[in-house]
Amino acid sequence: MADLIDRALALVSESFIAAAGPGGQNVNKVATAVQLRLDVYALRLKPEVFHRFRQLAGSRMTAKGELVLTARRFRTQEANRADARERLAELLTEAQKLPEKRAKSRLNRVGKTERLAGKKRRGAIKAGRGRVSFD
Repeated sequence: MADLIDRALALVSESFIAAAGPGGQNVNKVATAVQLRLDVYALRLKPEVFHRFRQLAGSRMTAKGELVLTARRFRTQEANRADARERLAELLTEAQKLPEKRAKSRLNRVGKTERLAGKKRRGAIKAGRGRVSFD
């Protein structure tokens, strides 16, 4: 796992952009927000991990398979850079986790008969509705 994160951080390209938000006049002068770009295909992820990663990334992933993370939460470049790298590591870790298999629910005989009886009752109520005929 750590190997994958190290590989991803080695492949990443960072650029600093002007950010909105806290920082006063400093925001207008210094590019503190970090835009992190990573070519996901270069990571050579297993297909199932790649699909989970793409689903987790959502709109942050481009059609060309490039992940774009923008961090502008903090007032300094260093803090935003660390935040972006941490978010990338979290995404990769989450994509590696296998989803838990859902245990099929089992219904016993009594539960099944109660469910069917309830459906009959509900059907009878609905059948009672409708147009009234005066024959």
